[in-house]
Amino acid sequence: METVQVPSYNKMIQQSIHEHWYLDSMTDYGVYTLQYKDVARIIEKMHILFEHAGIQKGDKIALCGRNQSRWGAAFLSILTYGAVAVPILHEFHPSQVHDIVNHSDAKLLFVGDKVWPKLNAEEMPNLKGVISLVDYGLLVSRNDKLTFARENLNRLFGEKFPRHFRPEHLDYHKDQPDEMAVLNYTSGTTSNSKGVMIPYRALWSNCDFAAHVFGHAMKQGDKVLSMLPLAHTYGMAFEFTYEFMYGAHINFLTKVASPTILLKALSDVKPVVLVVVPLIIEKVVRKSVLPKIQDLKVRMLMDLPVIGDRIRKRICDGLTQALGGNFYEVIIGGAALNQEIEQLLHDIGFRYTVGYGATECAPIITYSDWKDQVVGGCGKNVIHQELLIDSTDPENTPGEILTRGLNVMLGYYKNEEATKAALDADGWYHTGDLGVLKEGTLFIKGRSKNMLLGANGQNIYPEEIEDKLSSMMLVGECLVVQRDEKLVGLVYPDPDEVKKLGLSRSEIEAIMEQNRKDVNPALPAYAQISSIKIMDEEFEKTPKKSIKRFLYT
Repeated sequence: METVQVPSYNKMIQQSIHEHWYLDSMTDYGVYTLQYKDVARIIEKMHILFEHAGIQKGDKIALCGRNQSRWGAAFLSILTYGAVAVPILHEFHPSQVHDIVNHSDAKLLFVGDKVWPKLNAEEMPNLKGVISLVDYGLLVSRNDKLTFARENLNRLFGEKFPRHFRPEHLDYHKDQPDEMAVLNYTSGTTSNSKGVMIPYRALWSNCDFAAHVFGHAMKQGDKVLSMLPLAHTYGMAFEFTYEFMYGAHINFLTKVASPTILLKALSDVKPVVLVVVPLIIEKVVRKSVLPKIQDLKVRMLMDLPVIGDRIRKRICDGLTQALGGNFYEVIIGGAALNQEIEQLLHDIGFRYTVGYGATECAPIITYSDWKDQVVGGCGKNVIHQELLIDSTDPENTPGEILTRGLNVMLGYYKNEEATKAALDADGWYHTGDLGVLKEGTLFIKGRSKNMLLGANGQNIYPEEIEDKLSSMMLVGECLVVQRDEKLVGLVYPDPDEVKKLGLSRSEIEAIMEQNRKDVNPALPAYAQISSIKIMDEEFEKTPKKSIKRFLYT
């Protein structure tokens, strides 16, 4: 494995702010903009609050809210202070947010205005305070010094910088490569906790990868549109932190991106690089490309040599313009891309590429430039990472995908058992995914883990939903599977109960529908069950009596 001198990530943040002081840094699309110097000012003020609250280096600070400039500035404040950021997906159920805050040992919580009314501070007894992401006001304080600091923040800032606040005043925490920077929970539950401990070397390595592969396409002041959740490493690394390091202007879509809002924002911002999950590209293709080529006459013309090329170019140009018209390429990841859509993108010469990653690698594992994209493939192993297929014939026989390098996590927080299962003695991370490697390109063949992916790339753990469903009325055995991007509960009703109550098929169906309505409010929106299908026979099981899940998915 290569030996790399990993620089201080926080000093890179400091350098970027210093160099880009008067440039626009972050915008809440359609609302307001922070320049790099404004972000620097927020960082210093947050450091004053942290200091007065008694936050030590290495303490955890959680963030839970929609993408916005103040989320970004808070995140940078946490890292540059020397604390550990704990980003929490704002779509998690309130009880899951409480669990993560408690399990992570967070001392402070930054929270968005939509999330806060659903939370209960009493359920998070170890927090010293809760800070609003609207205006950094104190929503809860259990610390007199923190209250004092917030009430006198401008005065304290003025005393710290009595003349002017200038770039040379910046002096951020100097991190070490193996020091934990981010604690990222892949799941909303901590009963089988998966808090991924991401070190600074992984943040830097992902940033260095981005600089290598599309640094030539992005210059100071260029714009990007951030629409993936910042609480996920995919959005955090490639729509926020990399861009911040290189003086780009990050535009946050603060509302839920309906196709109309999204297309208008893309047209206004004209991002230089576009990072999306498959759902976004599939929606745009189905809306603006497929109708044009389903006409029989057009399809016949597309088969003709010269005319066909012109038609394909026109369709490609139309799709490119719909997505802002200014990007070097569209990077697709986080979930599987529909094969039919991908073939179409390839055929019209669209500038797209499909990558592969995991939270445990913060996130990148494989990638190729759009010019080298192989249909159905996910690129080659990236800079600072090795790739291995655990198979006797890696080109033809699928095996588990293993990777090691600077991107790999330190382990799972407070979970030695899960860490040992995922990281072997030689430093290889076992992804739990199956794949083959043809001429260096990775092709994913399935998931040996049970995790499902939501349409927007959210991680869905069926066992968590099954756990809740199995305690509902009349449920004997159950499985949760994905059918056409929707979650379906397969239920074998308890035969003894059915017999005892003398229930008809329609009565069982009515009870199951009620179960579905009762269980969904306890789940995040993306993990809710769309329907329940009644099974007439018990599920097939292994000798250990666990259900043979693969037979039903």
